[in-house]
Amino acid sequence: MDLRAVMTASVLFASLAAAYGCSSSTPATPTPASSPTITIVGQNGTQAFTPNPASFGGQQVVFKNNDTVTHRVVLNDGSVDTGDIPAGGTSRAVAMPASGTNYHCAIHPGMIGSSSAGTGTAPPMCEGPYCNAY
Repeated sequence: MDLRAVMTASVLFASLAAAYGCSSSTPATPTPASSPTITIVGQNGTQAFTPNPASFGGQQVVFKNNDTVTHRVVLNDGSVDTGDIPAGGTSRAVAMPASGTNYHCAIHPGMIGSSSAGTGTAPPMCEGPYCNAY
């Protein structure tokens, strides 16, 4: 094979690789956007969410457990259950309804929170099946 054929094959290969998204360089890894955080706190025996009410309606949020015990956050309508969040742990990102919502800790029934639509007021704290149980 002569030099001209090798050069032509190299250019053809590079063109095909570029056309099909192949590259010898490493592409940059996109940085995921961070989700707003609702923190679970325990102070002097009182367990709470902060901020409360939160203004994260329509967004993905994470629950960060800054307490010394396990918590489990559930939306009152049952559409989201974070599962157990150990002390110091963080939940997976969960979608908060755009219209706002109420939530509670399934382990600690007196621990309740709400999220507004971001610009409006939070829904009343006692609505849905969770409040009917108490």
